[in-house]
Amino acid sequence: MEKEIQHIHLIATGGSIMHNLALALHDKGLKVTGSDDEIYEPAKSRLAVAGILPEQEGWFPEKLDAKPDAVILGMHARPDNPELKRAQDLNIPIYSFPEFIYEQSKDKQRIVIGGSHGKTSITSIIMHVLQQLGRKFDYAVGAQLEGFNRMVKLTDDAPIIIIEGDEYLSDPIKRVPKFHLYHHHIAVISGISWDHINVFPDPDTYRDQFRIFAEMTPKAGTLIYNQDDEQVLLAAVPRNPADIAYIGYGVHDHSIRNGKTILHTKKEGDVEIQLFGEHNLRNINAAKEVCKKIGVKAHDFYEALKTFKGAAKRLEKQGENSHSVIYRDFAHAPSKVKATTEAVKNQYPQRELVAVVELHTFSSLNKNFLPQYAGALDKADEAIVFFSPKTLEHKRMEMISEQELKEAFRNQSIKVFTDSAALQEHLTSRNWQNANLLLMSSGTYNNMDLGALKQAIL
Repeated sequence: MEKEIQHIHLIATGGSIMHNLALALHDKGLKVTGSDDEIYEPAKSRLAVAGILPEQEGWFPEKLDAKPDAVILGMHARPDNPELKRAQDLNIPIYSFPEFIYEQSKDKQRIVIGGSHGKTSITSIIMHVLQQLGRKFDYAVGAQLEGFNRMVKLTDDAPIIIIEGDEYLSDPIKRVPKFHLYHHHIAVISGISWDHINVFPDPDTYRDQFRIFAEMTPKAGTLIYNQDDEQVLLAAVPRNPADIAYIGYGVHDHSIRNGKTILHTKKEGDVEIQLFGEHNLRNINAAKEVCKKIGVKAHDFYEALKTFKGAAKRLEKQGENSHSVIYRDFAHAPSKVKATTEAVKNQYPQRELVAVVELHTFSSLNKNFLPQYAGALDKADEAIVFFSPKTLEHKRMEMISEQELKEAFRNQSIKVFTDSAALQEHLTSRNWQNANLLLMSSGTYNNMDLGALKQAIL
């Protein structure tokens, strides 16, 4: 892709990462057009403010008659999309999101953070540190981060790009994992725990995607990996250490004092941070190793880390009083649910923990996958599972019974709710003296009023 490209058209421009890419390209001064059959907030307002919101929702092949210099195809589009077909007929170059990011960063050092869990947090820690130090860098991350008005930034002069490397498919045509297409120089594998059963039907197939990712590390490249994860070791065990730097990491040395996490360091002494949980203490070490490779001194890393509050919806504090805290977390995959539940309980061992997880994704609602949740909520004093029967109907999946969920979680004491109003009533009516609430979901609990819930509890 040449630098003089002027006009880009995005198919499925309303997606979370796609609309951020559209905004980033608009920021660069390029002409940006796009289409989507559904555009929700905040994408709708953000595109409108930039003046690049499509006039109508839907697909309009005639838009391609203007012959844009390139088309970017979002994963949300179907293979038979009429705009895609017109672009193919007109021989317009078509890129998936990761292919386009690679094309725009060929002259940069590419740092790709992969893993079933932790990749957003690791990426955001690195970005926060570099921003605090005034370093120039581009990025592509899967969450809105405090201090950054975009999830994507592409410039001509930044020497490096930090990329959250999702293992899910790049687009509906090539069906290649995104992180295989960035061609990293430095890679991180934070953990491997089977997910996306609709694409990777068994754990071995899923792990193979990370093996391929690891093997794509070039000569003189670096692979930073979670040395305590058995699946990571199977996928990324050092194969050619003479050519590649392999750096293993574990949990950062620490202690917990009065609900605060204190890092112990050799040269910087004790460092109080705002993050907590064993998984985040691994994420910190992964980010530290990346920063070290790109010239960040340990002192500067820890100073910047003190002000890092975490990524949105990753153990995000919703509110607190003298005896209760409410956290919201994006966790929905089994490993994430387990790690997040344990983190909150370990941080406040003297308080009851009410943990609520919503089963919302194709994998989490699949009866063949459900046993992966065994023990995931065991650390909670009250464990609650919510799902909407409408979601199952929409995905054309078999209904799940309460007993099937109890057996899958291997926890006969879990409470199961399928109605958000009933769940909200249950939560608001219980005693919250010396008790914390943890809400885990990539969805909305079928539009449960979280603001009213917070007000009732606190």
